[in-house]
Amino acid sequence: MSIIDLLRMSIGNLKRRKLRTFLTVLGVIIGTASIVVMISLGMGLQRSLYEEVEQSGGLTMLTVTGKSAGDAMTYYGGEEDDTTKYITDDTIKEIAGVEHVTLAAPVYEMSAYALKGKYMGYINLIGTTKEAMEAQNMPLKEGGSFPKEGGNVLELVYGNGVLMQFYDKNGGSGYWETGELPDIDLEKDSLFLILDVQSYDDMRYGDGSSGTTHTAKKHVVKASGVVDGDVETYTPFYYSAYCDVTTLKNMLKKEFSGRVIPGQPSTKTGKPYKFFAYSSARVKVDDLDHVEEVSNTLRELGYNVDSNIEYMESMKKQFAIVQAVLGGIGAVSLLVAAIGIANTMMMSIYERTKEIGVFKVLGCSLKNIKQLFLLEAAFIGFLGGVIGNILSFAISGVINFVVGSAGDAMGMSSGISYIPPWLALASIGFAVLVGMVAGYFPALRAMRLSPLAAIRNE
Repeated sequence: MSIIDLLRMSIGNLKRRKLRTFLTVLGVIIGTASIVVMISLGMGLQRSLYEEVEQSGGLTMLTVTGKSAGDAMTYYGGEEDDTTKYITDDTIKEIAGVEHVTLAAPVYEMSAYALKGKYMGYINLIGTTKEAMEAQNMPLKEGGSFPKEGGNVLELVYGNGVLMQFYDKNGGSGYWETGELPDIDLEKDSLFLILDVQSYDDMRYGDGSSGTTHTAKKHVVKASGVVDGDVETYTPFYYSAYCDVTTLKNMLKKEFSGRVIPGQPSTKTGKPYKFFAYSSARVKVDDLDHVEEVSNTLRELGYNVDSNIEYMESMKKQFAIVQAVLGGIGAVSLLVAAIGIANTMMMSIYERTKEIGVFKVLGCSLKNIKQLFLLEAAFIGFLGGVIGNILSFAISGVINFVVGSAGDAMGMSSGISYIPPWLALASIGFAVLVGMVAGYFPALRAMRLSPLAAIRNE
């Protein structure tokens, strides 16, 4: 018999026992959907990781740190700060001269206050270069641009969550208490920026706890751009404001003339050093194959190095464990479905014993008999796999819809559940394989039936 004849007979046999076939297929549907949905959750987490890494400059971006400087809010890497070297302008030149390095940019982080009318906000201010901002793939709203380098006025790129940091300085209420954003247009409004936070606090509260007698200067700043996205959409640039590091450094030196700039190292006598120490350096490597080589070179020079690729490899191992656990949970359902297929096929053999005997007497080969039952089992697996995938996509859509707002808040713009095409195809193939494996032993039993005994069977 041809494969078409066998397939036609298999489908006809399954149609004759509609209820039993439906219940068996239902088990495969539930098993397939369980596996696909469970794995899709791990795939969604992994894809969000890739997006986060891409937004941070991709796999060829390194963060180089030395001895602590500035007032960094962001934690860099997993290494202890065991170096005695500061990140200075000379350091940046040294790093830029390393083979395969295409960008070496200083980064300085500090705390600042922003004032607008009755509102006051905490700002995590990050000074770096225009090239470094572009290398981080920082998305700006339409009409925005990166700050000019070396200007006299500090231009800021505001993170899309900065507005949430403002509150009414008279009543103390802010977004977290009222759920309402302040009446500030970051794209158009000029703000006062306070760099000397300690002096401003002493002046404001009047306790003189720091002993300073200086008056904090209010710097007029304006926005050159705002990171794309609303306050409900998390991005790596969410809480920070970015500016040109040279302009920021010049303003700090001028305001703190003769004093130690907060976060900067000082001598034993409390005098500032002549050099300016940065919080870190952003380094871009020309090719992924050279990331490890450049990282090792910079470590040999005495600096701590953290790379996106190391972070991603660490997270991928954790996600692999998560996916294995979730997939294992779903596989239990498919195992139960496989037992159901085996039971269905075995019952089919008992009910069709005489039919099998007739096939053998008429000269049907043992191979064709085995293929007949394997095709029935495979068809059950295929049908359950296809419908199971349709159900999986529906469940995945519901999950992403329900947790959509929470996903945006966590930076998971693509959804928590993600089913790539290869997963759908692989799950159908796996369901067919499970069906054939479950039907293999019943098929062997059908092959081994004695023709005469089968014909006499009542």
